[in-house]
Amino acid sequence: MKVEIFTKETRDEQARLAADIIEQVVRSKTNPVLGLATGSSPLPIYQELIRRHREEGLSFAHCSAFTLDEYVGLPKGHPESYYEVIRNEFTRHVDIDDSRVSSPDGSADGVETSGARYETAIAEAGGVDVQILGIGSNGHIAFNEPGSSFDSVTRMEELTEQTRIDNARFFDSLDQVPTHAMTQGLATIMKARKIVLIASGEGKADAVEAMVHGEVSQQWPASLLQGHSDVTVVLDPAASSKLIPAASN
Repeated sequence: MKVEIFTKETRDEQARLAADIIEQVVRSKTNPVLGLATGSSPLPIYQELIRRHREEGLSFAHCSAFTLDEYVGLPKGHPESYYEVIRNEFTRHVDIDDSRVSSPDGSADGVETSGARYETAIAEAGGVDVQILGIGSNGHIAFNEPGSSFDSVTRMEELTEQTRIDNARFFDSLDQVPTHAMTQGLATIMKARKIVLIASGEGKADAVEAMVHGEVSQQWPASLLQGHSDVTVVLDPAASSKLIPAASN
């Protein structure tokens, strides 16, 4: 197991550290495969990668990318579909071709076979080289809520009420938040060769502590990352506040 913890004071410092890892993968591989997360936590990483593309010539043209999840029932053009969000936040601002960015199929006529097709697509691309993750206050990663099987693969999951409430800020009302999503499973995420997890804020401190020092348990899905061979965790002081000092750099 290799879990490295870095505590950085500012979001810019966090983003630079995470972007350094991603850039090394992008520059060193012929056909790198990126795992992309949505949400607020990864935004500074994407902004830094966009800056490096524009100012330093970092190219993503040879990359493929797979998102972690997708709402069920939102069309691809919906502004809150993760298909659209990841393009607006990142891929439309760099030189990766849109056809090389994939999301699970959350359409009504595709959802039954979506998980298996997504697993096949990731495998055929050669597997994810570096996966970006955030973490929920209850320890969830992607939409793998507490109780998710460690053997889980890409599938449809019912969203908890708390998750829908947390995501309602992106919609006009809670009623508009989908009740289900397609998500990569925990076993799928663990196949990534490298993982970069970023977290900020006191609300993530309990989840971070459980992930790093707690018992590996389905009640804290991110604790499974203790068994991965290459995980870098990038935190701000608030998110790392419950870790022992020796765990931070």
